[in-house]
Amino acid sequence: MGVIIGAILAGLGITLLSSFRVLREYERAIVFRLGRARPKPLGPGLVLLLPMGIDRARVVDTRIKVIQIPTQEVITRDNISIGVDAVVYAEVASPADAILRVEQYMPATLQLAATTLRSIVGRMELDDILTKRAEINAEVASILDERTEQWGIQITAVEIKDISLPVEMKRAMARQAEAERERRAKVIISEGEFQAAEKLAQAAHLIASEPAALQLRLYQTLVEVSGERNNTIVIPVPIELLASPHGAAAAGLIGTTVAALAKPKAADEKAALPESAEQRALPEGRPAPLPARDLVRKEIK
Repeated sequence: MGVIIGAILAGLGITLLSSFRVLREYERAIVFRLGRARPKPLGPGLVLLLPMGIDRARVVDTRIKVIQIPTQEVITRDNISIGVDAVVYAEVASPADAILRVEQYMPATLQLAATTLRSIVGRMELDDILTKRAEINAEVASILDERTEQWGIQITAVEIKDISLPVEMKRAMARQAEAERERRAKVIISEGEFQAAEKLAQAAHLIASEPAALQLRLYQTLVEVSGERNNTIVIPVPIELLASPHGAAAAGLIGTTVAALAKPKAADEKAALPESAEQRALPEGRPAPLPARDLVRKEIK
């Protein structure tokens, strides 16, 4: 008899010990007592449950969960097929509603998120989808949070991970971007030409008001041109300037200036030229014969 009583007491002790359950900080237990849910969830810490199947508990994790939405094939408003995948961050705000109001709250939230994402993206054009990701994320999160509130699920955030486009569409967008950059370059060049024309017009008015400025500018241009290896320098001189005595003197001054500027270069070029066979054959002190062109000019004179 004592053995039987001891066995009974040992069984009761084991049963009593098995009735205790430890829940972590992020866990809550929805207890069903004889099939009826208790009004408040239990936990965290040490929880006592009635043995013999009287109390049965469903443990709910209240941490934020990451729900991966698989790639959704969507046809946009402008009839372009794209693929969109996103991530939903959700947490259990009410463990009792998550257990009592929906069969499986995580798969239900996933399906609702995928459907909402397809619906929102499908009524937008491709350009808006690519440039308004933040607006799309906020709208999807707002709709999901409103619909999952009755399930005890709170949507923390929704983020679109990637938008995949067809290869032909990527090529067309690349050509469009290239054409846009070329257009901007042409506009910038045109604006530069317009500003340069305005500055030149202002310079022309200023030079027209001071005739001496034109002559100074001409001399400066001659100095710049003489530095280059040019064969001919053309200086336009009005005929009226040559007709007057002062004009002839000015023309002579210009010619002297040009000759002085071009003399070093002419000397360098003459020194660089090789001697002809006739010049090498002539003895020292004898002048070289004139070319036929100079002979004709001499006879004419």
